[in-house]
Amino acid sequence: MLKSFRALMGGVALICTTAIPVVAQDYPTKAVTVIVPFAPGGASDTIARLTTQVMQANFAQPLVIENKPGATGAVGAGEVARAKPDGYTIMQASIGTYAVNPTLQADVSYDPREDLEMLTVAVRTPNALVTRPDFEADSVQEMIDALKAEPDVMLFASSGAGSSDHLTAELFWQITGTTAIHVPYKGGAPAQTDLMGGHADASFQNVGAIANFVKEGKMKILAVTGDERSPVFPDVPTFTELGIEGMDVYSWQAFSAPKGLPSNVKATLESGLTSALLTPDFKAKLEALGYEVVASSGAEADAFVAEEIDRWAKVIKDGNITPEG
Repeated sequence: MLKSFRALMGGVALICTTAIPVVAQDYPTKAVTVIVPFAPGGASDTIARLTTQVMQANFAQPLVIENKPGATGAVGAGEVARAKPDGYTIMQASIGTYAVNPTLQADVSYDPREDLEMLTVAVRTPNALVTRPDFEADSVQEMIDALKAEPDVMLFASSGAGSSDHLTAELFWQITGTTAIHVPYKGGAPAQTDLMGGHADASFQNVGAIANFVKEGKMKILAVTGDERSPVFPDVPTFTELGIEGMDVYSWQAFSAPKGLPSNVKATLESGLTSALLTPDFKAKLEALGYEVVASSGAEADAFVAEEIDRWAKVIKDGNITPEG
């Protein structure tokens, strides 16, 4: 993955020569701050830096990344929600910040539907149900049978309470009528390490994050949560194919701004971001890393985020999930 990331960064300079629509003359007149509400190096940070670097080629002012980590993105998102809606503060964040925090965190300081204006859903990637390499079950049905035979015994690792992988596991248990033990870690990497080491039994992880581990035999993959098979694992079935409806789940990244942007400013940002994401060479490189480029319109993103908030609110409430897991 590191080599792929370096190759992607190296290719961005070439991509920047691709034509992207020229922005409005009266905006921007100064640098635009792009807040990433997570630490450097994660998926949100990577997507923000790469996309804005391609966008920068035809943007009249610098796009400056600022990392504001804390509370699963809530700290940075709250700052963006309170910022002046003039287009000089925008945000790149993940499903957790937009669709999970409003329900999971009782004291969250922002409401995505009321305080944020979506610019685009940038990319998405399905999750995969993976297990330790020596796990007894070789299929999803065998896992379900084992979960029903011994409830609350199997250990499911996640990158943290309320994360996409945690909530996907909760959804899986609710749909299949099973229960297990959730083991939250401080990030995806330690969860994956313990899974490979046999200290956990299973996990739902982003396809791109575990692809190499599966190919090296360090994990076993049983199914993917996409609405179609992943090109990374064309021989692995989706849950729908297996007769388990409602398990179409994607981890996604999106750009937004404070509510109330002037229409010309919003159009400029939307156009710049989506044009960058759809630049052919850049799009191909993102896909090689396991991402599907969405590049939706702002209106489409607003509707999608509202649906995601409602969907995960039900899962959180039905599972009595708390920020502690």
